[in-house]
Amino acid sequence: MVDERESITAKLCAFARAWHSYYSREKIYDDYLAFDFMGKEEYEEMLEMIKEGLIDSERLEKENAEKVIADYFLPIPLSRMHFNENGLAEFAKENGKIQYVICGAGADTFSFRNDNDDIEVFEVDHPDTQRYKLERINELEWILRENVHYVPVDFSKDRLVDKLLEAGFDPEKKTYFSIMGVSYYLTLEVFAETLRQIAELSQVGSKVVFDYPLSSGHYPDRVKRLEEITESLGEVMCGGFDSNEMRCVLCSLGFKLDVQMNPEQIQETYFEGRSDGLKAFENVSLVSATYVNKRFEAERMAV
Repeated sequence: MVDERESITAKLCAFARAWHSYYSREKIYDDYLAFDFMGKEEYEEMLEMIKEGLIDSERLEKENAEKVIADYFLPIPLSRMHFNENGLAEFAKENGKIQYVICGAGADTFSFRNDNDDIEVFEVDHPDTQRYKLERINELEWILRENVHYVPVDFSKDRLVDKLLEAGFDPEKKTYFSIMGVSYYLTLEVFAETLRQIAELSQVGSKVVFDYPLSSGHYPDRVKRLEEITESLGEVMCGGFDSNEMRCVLCSLGFKLDVQMNPEQIQETYFEGRSDGLKAFENVSLVSATYVNKRFEAERMAV
């Protein structure tokens, strides 16, 4: 299962959202609360880490640091969050009152940007990360909304299914499940178990949305370099998945694949014609799938 914990890569993703919101005139995704949530000290800490070169021995000059940010830290978080939250908005519009489960919520600020009271939010994360987030929210004096539930899950001890149900999750309601930035560090077997538990919780018509790295293809140096950067930070990527294998996993669990955006489609949708040179990552795919088969419900009824 997914072991969600506060991580440097998660903080770098939050930094990327804050950087893009502040500096970019051509916004792919505008997380205008990201900087406020991080705070100036943590934001500058991440910037300093990048300037120090991460896996390079020499400190980067300002211009080179900006290029590193644009090449390695912006493309994946920005495109996947645009894909995710646009899909959520469409899902809510079609279905009215829904639930939104964010697996590995980390520094996600949707709960404070959301103006749709029909979306009931469940933020799932490791207890340590969630404690850090709630302390930060308290420091900022942000108001905790009644339609938001913080669900601490230690996957070495807990089941996602059990913890969500304890938090008030309703398996009879249509739900939008988001698993962004997680699959990179998991084997297919472990990620499939995450999807299996989501299927167990899903009402027909619910959706799951996630991103994942492709395992096959001839990729440029920046793909290998990003893997080296995350490994230097203590978070080792597992090599990615084959798209046909992923399709088979989804089908076996009762999901119908709706959208599978390959890198070329992501480039065309989010990055084509930009003046700042941002480019889609060459080995990342975005997926949206709908749950269509209630075989888990039938199995429960048969017991």
